[in-house]
Amino acid sequence: MRILVIGSGAREHAIVRALVTGGSDPGTTSSGEGNDVHVAPGNPGIAALARLHDVDPMDGAAVADLAVRLEADLVVVGPEGPLVAGVADAVRVAGIVCFGPSQQAAALEGSKAFAKDVMAAAGVPTAMAHVCTTTDEVAAALDSFGAPYVVKDDGLAAGKGVVVTSDRQEALLHAQACLERREAGSVLVEEYLDGPEVSVFCLCDGSTVVPLAPAQDFKRALDGDAGPNTGGMGAYSPLPWAPAELVDEVVARIAQPTVDEMWRRGTPFCGVLYCGLAVTARGLRVVEFNVRFGDPETQVVLARLITPLAQVLLAAANGRLDQMPPLRWRSDAAVTVVVAAHGYPGTVRAGDEIEGVADAEAVPGVHVLHAGTARTEDGALVSAGGRVLSVVGTGDGIEAAREAAYAGVQQIRLRGSHHRSDIAARMPYLPGATAL
Repeated sequence: MRILVIGSGAREHAIVRALVTGGSDPGTTSSGEGNDVHVAPGNPGIAALARLHDVDPMDGAAVADLAVRLEADLVVVGPEGPLVAGVADAVRVAGIVCFGPSQQAAALEGSKAFAKDVMAAAGVPTAMAHVCTTTDEVAAALDSFGAPYVVKDDGLAAGKGVVVTSDRQEALLHAQACLERREAGSVLVEEYLDGPEVSVFCLCDGSTVVPLAPAQDFKRALDGDAGPNTGGMGAYSPLPWAPAELVDEVVARIAQPTVDEMWRRGTPFCGVLYCGLAVTARGLRVVEFNVRFGDPETQVVLARLITPLAQVLLAAANGRLDQMPPLRWRSDAAVTVVVAAHGYPGTVRAGDEIEGVADAEAVPGVHVLHAGTARTEDGALVSAGGRVLSVVGTGDGIEAAREAAYAGVQQIRLRGSHHRSDIAARMPYLPGATAL
């Protein structure tokens, strides 16, 4: 199968790796052999697995033209930006099968206010919220909920649009910045949700929902969940602490009602419905919806998938998920640790040389996924973004996977870089837990 993947981050590297290896069992011939994978624009790590094309992922016409020229059997749109911009629509208009929601359906991530409206209509449990367009409205909403304060940019913000703080002034300043970021801007002020968070990706074909294995990510920049929010500093899967019925409940109470409501509105959802959830004392609550694979959770979820990813994505894109056999998963655990550039998540420094990637991948059970990397004219690998690498470790259980991941991280040399040292070190406890 000829597949075109759109994007350039570690998420796309993980997707491409899964498409190329085909999800084969260790020690067997890869069922991914024969997939001809192309990526636009990609990154140096992806270049070792697929052919890269210098095409702007936000330009729907250019992406569609590339897909037509390649005679692609399937296009997979990775990041949220192109999806919200309607790139999947342009590909479908060109007659190419595409995995990724339409621009209208992508509003589930593009507008948190829209997502709240859909959840209300579908009866999906989520945090109470006020949509505010002025700082006076924000102040009133903050006072109505009290601390800790939760303020969210209504639009896309590259994983940095949310502030959770007990400092009322900090919450107000974040809200003001969000309101000033775009014309007719709005923010959501929400009630704080207690309990551990979990990410469940659900593959959707407009009517059928197929969940993937859950994962947990670490959003704060520093150990102990301190520091500012980031796009994610690490993740692990499976979740030994999760209730046995968690995934079934996510599908029944959250994902399926949402997909049904989108169908009812005439905007069928085809793609990944990323359910960001809090397991609260009152039960599951949606923290947020995204409309694509999450980063860094994708890095650990796809590391455990045995079922060939290409088959599943093609079935979803063609409306045939109901014909797929149950997904198969490795019993191994996976942990990923993000190596970030100096200054991240603030102003980052680019152009620092990266060494030790091959040494990291020589550690048993470790592979390295590129995110913010580039090649210089003389071929040196350098940093080119905030989150630079995702080091993924796999092993028999979380602790073994964690040890492998950190053994890999220790081989990476990048001036001024930083990473959290406590990814998957502590886990919640909930009654009825099982390794999902």
